Amino acid sequence: MSLIQLHESSRDRRFYDDSADLYAILKATETLEKAYARDAVGGEEYERLCVKLISQFKSTVSALKIDPSEFCTTYSADCPRAVNRLIHTGVPATTLHAQVDDNDESIRVAECVQFYITLMDSVRLEQRAADDLHPMLSDLMSSVTLIPGVPTDVTGSVERWLVRLNGMKAAEELDEEQGRELLFDLDKSYNGFHRFLK
Repeated sequence: MSLIQLHESSRDRRFYDDSADLYAILKATETLEKAYARDAVGGEEYERLCVKLISQFKSTVSALKIDPSEFCTTYSADCPRAVNRLIHTGVPATTLHAQVDDNDESIRVAECVQFYITLMDSVRLEQRAADDLHPMLSDLMSSVTLIPGVPTDVTGSVERWLVRLNGMKAAEELDEEQGRELLFDLDKSYNGFHRFLK
């Protein structure tokens, strides 16, 4: 029986190795998402593993220089949960839908206000790179979801911007119009948050 050579050069071999890694990351994320949904893995463990998989995914996709959605179609990677987590939201489910324990709520509110102000000041100072804004939006979203009963009109725009920034490359920047739109949405969300607290 003869061996089939998949590659003719080291570049081809690297492509197939990276493609195999990407496929494995997709399948691992799908399995993790199912386990979390079935409560087979705790929130902290899930978040730790999910952040690691998201990081590996972004690194592998940038090395391959391909469209991850196209990859899933081409290689029949049927992983709807993984696609949502890795391609669309880019953050663990615990960030978007935090489970609340009964710790001091005033501390969570203070942290949330702090994240709003820091993010809005950053945008006002024309900090527009995706890799600068995404972590701050993620922190804000995590903080807001820890406060029980916050309406979706407060969290909705933050989540939309989080997804939007996740779809951008790290070095990409928002243009002036997008920066103004983000600031407007944050201000609206912040005012809605204040109304909710009253």
